[in-house]
Amino acid sequence: MRILIVEDEEKLCDNIALFLSNEGFTVDKALDGEEGLDLALENTYDCIVLDVLLPGLSGIEFCKFMRNEMSSNVPILMLTALGELEQRIEGLNAGADDYLPKPFDLRELLARINAIIRRNQTLSDGRVLYRELVLDSKRHLVHLRGEELELSAREFSILELFLRNPGRVFSREEITDRVWETGYESRSNIVDVYISYIRKKLENRGLKDLLETVPGFGYRLKELP
Repeated sequence: MRILIVEDEEKLCDNIALFLSNEGFTVDKALDGEEGLDLALENTYDCIVLDVLLPGLSGIEFCKFMRNEMSSNVPILMLTALGELEQRIEGLNAGADDYLPKPFDLRELLARINAIIRRNQTLSDGRVLYRELVLDSKRHLVHLRGEELELSAREFSILELFLRNPGRVFSREEITDRVWETGYESRSNIVDVYISYIRKKLENRGLKDLLETVPGFGYRLKELP
């Protein structure tokens, strides 16, 4: 997963970046709001950690631009000064998903980042977000980086099962029971065949190693860290 940190306190910014890198994230950094906004517009992020008080462009202005001008739903965690209730309210009203007062424990920062990413995976309109994938169950469409990913009805159902249950291992029998009609007697390798189809379509679009084989058990969607 890729995280953007926009924080003008360079030492704090470096400490956050090092900690999150050690937790498996890919981290980009910016020391002012304008540089951070440029990065946010050029790249796709799973979460943005955003300080309220920034030189050039404030965190509030940054957040409003992302929500109002770009219609972006990227999770935003706002860092605020301890005790500044007005900052927290203003940040949430601007579209931030959560806030964390300074000073803070990096472990709490990680827990909050993971929480808002999980919340953002399933939206109220039935869509599911995972990395660069957006699955729309109502319209029966999947988009990868904004472009439609062509899937058969069966492939769509299997991918939806995994996207809604990241990290959970499904046996071939469970997948068959959930996706195929009641009483369907599948060939022993039919699930493997469809998993192969889905993997190939994802890999052809640059998304590799998404569906993992769990030897002796089945398959799972790689869980976001």
